[in-house]
Amino acid sequence: MVLGIIIAIVVIIAIYVISTFNNLKVLEKRVENSWSQIEVQLQRRFDLIPNLVETVKGYMKHESETFEKIAALRTSWANTNSVSEKLEIDNQLSGALKTIMAVSENYPELKANQNFIQLSEELSNTENKLSFSRQFYNDTATKYNTKLELFPSNIIANSFGFKSKVLFAVDNDDARKNVNVQF
Repeated sequence: MVLGIIIAIVVIIAIYVISTFNNLKVLEKRVENSWSQIEVQLQRRFDLIPNLVETVKGYMKHESETFEKIAALRTSWANTNSVSEKLEIDNQLSGALKTIMAVSENYPELKANQNFIQLSEELSNTENKLSFSRQFYNDTATKYNTKLELFPSNIIANSFGFKSKVLFAVDNDDARKNVNVQF
């Protein structure tokens, strides 16, 4: 009788551990998938930017510093695998894009250029998808991180080496400000 109770308790604990481990793995894979969706949108944005820059360059020759910064950020993004470094590069790129779009307001003939209009729309659509992807990533990562911290799943998470995921956040005060362009 006692042996049966001990076996039942061991089986219940084993089932709980396996279930919790599998749940954590599913959540971890969802976080990884949601990050890959952000990377897809970031890559699309980085692919659109050179076309937009080339279109705008003819109108804004004196903005070469912005173009050089974008090129450097694109190279940096391609050469890093760290989520936190990519998040920082993305924040910097968002600021540079704001500058380009704000400067374009001062060039009516640029705003009327069909290529610029099409590229701007594609970039705007990509930014919307990127915004949704970031939100989905943060929601998924938060759910995963919460599961890592809640008792008793935290015991299993710590035992198997699960690590919390970095949330996508704007940690640059300049990224929160409106772009002020002066000539």
